[in-house]
Amino acid sequence: MENTLALVTGGTGGLGTAICRALSDAGHTVIANYFTGLREQAMQWQQQQAADGYKFALAEGDVSDFDDCARLVAAIENQHGCIDVLINNAGITRDGTLKNLSKQKWDEVISTNLNSVFYMTKQVIEGMMDRGYGRIINISSVNGQRGQFGQGNYSAAKAGVHGFSMAAAQEGARKGVTVNSISPGYVATEMVMAMRPDVIDHITNEVPVGRLGEPWEVARVAVFLASKDSSYITGADMYINGGLYMH
Repeated sequence: MENTLALVTGGTGGLGTAICRALSDAGHTVIANYFTGLREQAMQWQQQQAADGYKFALAEGDVSDFDDCARLVAAIENQHGCIDVLINNAGITRDGTLKNLSKQKWDEVISTNLNSVFYMTKQVIEGMMDRGYGRIINISSVNGQRGQFGQGNYSAAKAGVHGFSMAAAQEGARKGVTVNSISPGYVATEMVMAMRPDVIDHITNEVPVGRLGEPWEVARVAVFLASKDSSYITGADMYINGGLYMH
């Protein structure tokens, strides 16, 4: 059992929930971040998790805002102690072809999906290096590796997540801090399953294994990278995409 403190940004979403549960099962104390202003929904989520036997603390904050990230981490450390594991999972989509993609949609996705990874990592990595231990896992995407029509903002942000991870990994390597990214393919979260059946069928037909991924399949890789056993893995990008992209 790990017995460390883990923070998951966007922890109340579909993939975030699976990661929170898997970390808890592995013995971590887990704090789930949720977006500012969604307290009622987050508390409902917390109650639902408790009914299933999971006890998660909540932390409100806008990870696309640098100052709020500083406040968020300070509040967590004052109440719960030092953060040993950071999972940068928060993300949004604002799709549109370049012809129709507005600056606002570009900025929103870059801020939430990429800037937040720097903002949150900035708050914890120095303390991790001072203590000689830390695990940072950044959720990227298969579309950051191969690109996707109509997702110039999302693909750029997710590609940047892994580039950032490789750079940060080199800074933390001799200090006991690993930094890795995970690039899921199409996973059966509520957001994906809300798409039209014909769209889901089209996606599934593109995947060599012939199905969507399950959130727990991504979560278990995150748990391994968050563990003490992963100390020789840093700067890596873990593909979980059913063979959709191979490199």
